[in-house]
Amino acid sequence: MRSLGLIGGTSWHSTIEYYRHINQYVNDFFGDNTNPPLLVFTINQSLIHKFQRENNWDEIANLITQGARSLEKAGAEMLMLCANTPHKVFHKIENQIDTKILHIADATRQAIEFEKLKKVCFLGTKFTMEESFITQRIEQNGIKVITPESKIIIKELHRIIQEELTYGNIIKKSKDYVLSVVESLVEIGAEGIILGCTEFPLMIKESEIQTPIFNTTQIHAIAGAKFILKDLSND
Repeated sequence: MRSLGLIGGTSWHSTIEYYRHINQYVNDFFGDNTNPPLLVFTINQSLIHKFQRENNWDEIANLITQGARSLEKAGAEMLMLCANTPHKVFHKIENQIDTKILHIADATRQAIEFEKLKKVCFLGTKFTMEESFITQRIEQNGIKVITPESKIIIKELHRIIQEELTYGNIIKKSKDYVLSVVESLVEIGAEGIILGCTEFPLMIKESEIQTPIFNTTQIHAIAGAKFILKDLSND
């Protein structure tokens, strides 16, 4: 098996889900309790949020790069940023390390292409909804990605993520709000829902929405698991 380095902590609640999905996929592949060679570096999310408020993305890139270099030294053959928003500094990190990074948007796009959908909506932090560093990478081969147009909705979704979900708090009022946003986007033509914050799957379950859901946590994690098994599988 190949070794995989996870840069997590943003938040640790969703990093646990990465760890769970990857281990389960590998267990299922072998049909027993074989565990993969995973390396985890946890970023201090409090500092990440501080630098986000200061719009200091260079320092965020530095923090993540330090983690990436630590994983490189430990022997990681591939890296993953275990959240969508840190991919804003993907290229800055990529240019300072030797190990490749498995991009969350690439894995998500492939999942959408497999389902043959052409118009999907994306929900995440204000950074991922207002900027194009994730959505533009998904928008290939005829896929259209829409986000909420209202700044009020974007602000509230961002608040729910940063003030509730990153602390592991699932609040019914907030969940109902997110579901209402999803419904409004489906009404204007969204054929699928990208849960583009890795904490959203902690709140929203596939069984609660009839429209196809793209859980970026699970999709990205499985892409990582497939890398681990690349030399052993024909997939």
